[in-house]
Amino acid sequence: MTLRPLRLLSSMAAREVLAELIQGFTAESGQPVTAEAAGGVEVAKRIQGGDTADVVVLSDTAIDKLIAGAQLRPGRVDLVRSGVAIAVRTGAHQPDISTETAVKAAVSAASSISYSTGPSGVYLEKLFERWGILETLRSRIVVPPPGVPVASLVADGRAALGFQQLSELLNVAQVEVLGPLPADIQLMTTFSGGISVRCEQPQVAAQLLHYMRLPSAAAVKQRYGMEPA
Repeated sequence: MTLRPLRLLSSMAAREVLAELIQGFTAESGQPVTAEAAGGVEVAKRIQGGDTADVVVLSDTAIDKLIAGAQLRPGRVDLVRSGVAIAVRTGAHQPDISTETAVKAAVSAASSISYSTGPSGVYLEKLFERWGILETLRSRIVVPPPGVPVASLVADGRAALGFQQLSELLNVAQVEVLGPLPADIQLMTTFSGGISVRCEQPQVAAQLLHYMRLPSAAAVKQRYGMEPA
């Protein structure tokens, strides 16, 4: 009997870790899963518009909104937590980012900066506004086009300083990760799973999300710069 594949749709931040966890789940259960990733805002809009994905992985707040809007079944499943990191192009000057004051100085001195349009980007704009530098930065902010990761803008020199989830900056050619934001200004985002109200195999979808929460998945999550939720 051929099992019908589950279809998973996620934000870009969780794409790599989910791919490895899916591979393990399929090897253990025999259940095929297809995965697709896009910007978090785009994914939420697609689900609201009737996309037929069985399982959705987004920030916890986005999942809550989709549950409240009756696009997802009740029962959010928290999977991983991820912090924001800063990167420069390989070979470029590496500014100090060890303290809030140092990060503010690095941002103020950068010829261009880029960050996502998701939760981390919203947070950073509020941080820059609190620092009193947002308006002076406006002309230097490079907004990533839909589907284009911040890391690629850093790699090709379009952004001198890039802010993104650490998982999206690791192991990218021509990108050097300086490190995470200092603890006192760090934003930890929880990425969670939900099951679509249109899912025809909700029990199998629940098994997938359960597998992704097992203690044995912790090492995979840590390898991608994340921690278990």
